[in-house]
Amino acid sequence: MTFDPAAAGWKLRSGQGPFTREVGPIWVKREKDGADGSAYALQAEERHTNSLGAVHGGMLMTLADHVLGWMVWDAVERAPAVTVSLNNQFIASAKAGDFIEMRGRIVRKTRSLIFIQGDATVDGKIVLTAEGIWKVLGQN
Repeated sequence: MTFDPAAAGWKLRSGQGPFTREVGPIWVKREKDGADGSAYALQAEERHTNSLGAVHGGMLMTLADHVLGWMVWDAVERAPAVTVSLNNQFIASAKAGDFIEMRGRIVRKTRSLIFIQGDATVDGKIVLTAEGIWKVLGQN
């Protein structure tokens, strides 16, 4: 049986740009209040896999960049912010058909920089960890 994100309370994330529409769609589910209160997810498809049949590492990194970036955007009340650094560690593989969920947490927030960490999971098992720094534009 195929997993149905909508039936499980997930909603398509609105405002997805051309690149996100090409690799997504990305799903979102509000779990608690705050900038880090939402979970995001991707239903992995064959087009997301590499020649070994695993979800391509570039796809997992793309998911991390999008999700953590959206969380930063919420944390700075939708001020423009850009990725300065994003480090990823591949822990396990995912495959086509997997529903890859990602959650993050703001670690530190200065006037112009946001430090964030996140984990991508499949059925509760971590497949990727990420940590990044975002620069809030227009801030000194």
